[in-house]
Amino acid sequence: MIVILEYGIGNIKSIGNMLNKIGVENKISSDIEIINNADKYILPGVGSFDVGMKNLLESTWFETLKKNVFENKKPILGICLGMQLLTKKSEEGSLDGLSWIDIEIVKFKNSDLKVPHMGWNTIKTGESSLFDKLDNPRFYFAHSFYAPINSKKNVIATANYGEDFGCAIQNENIFGVQFHPEKSHKFGMQLLKNFNNL
Repeated sequence: MIVILEYGIGNIKSIGNMLNKIGVENKISSDIEIINNADKYILPGVGSFDVGMKNLLESTWFETLKKNVFENKKPILGICLGMQLLTKKSEEGSLDGLSWIDIEIVKFKNSDLKVPHMGWNTIKTGESSLFDKLDNPRFYFAHSFYAPINSKKNVIATANYGEDFGCAIQNENIFGVQFHPEKSHKFGMQLLKNFNNL
């Protein structure tokens, strides 16, 4: 079972609806026992970095999640802001991130670009089981901050918006995607199936 982590931020219901559509058992929860018994986790997020970090660290279940991710090696997938919270820090906020993935998030600075970057974009994928059975995938984006590709060891997919940027990152069982699989139709369905099959 996948638990979609409830921490007062994010587009949680749409992720649950997509998982239901593809037949993946899931629960939206902030209950420690349910979180402890989950097989995998999704950390959603829409909003600001500091609010997300504050809510996450003040949740009653955070230490339980951390233990399961690091000691029990249960997979976790951060989506959009959820991905950014997994990194060391973001130019959007003043608080430190979780530092579960060794990347620092930056803002689009090209004045010729319309920010936020919104809409569909193709991505180039690397070797990761997260992208199994995905041929020339396109995903829906809505973001102003991104993962630079200077830490290539953790970047498993890139997209281009004025420049190449990391749109998916990984550190062992910890995954993050900048795009929204729950809004990306067949491509998002396949990615979530792949995550469920890890």
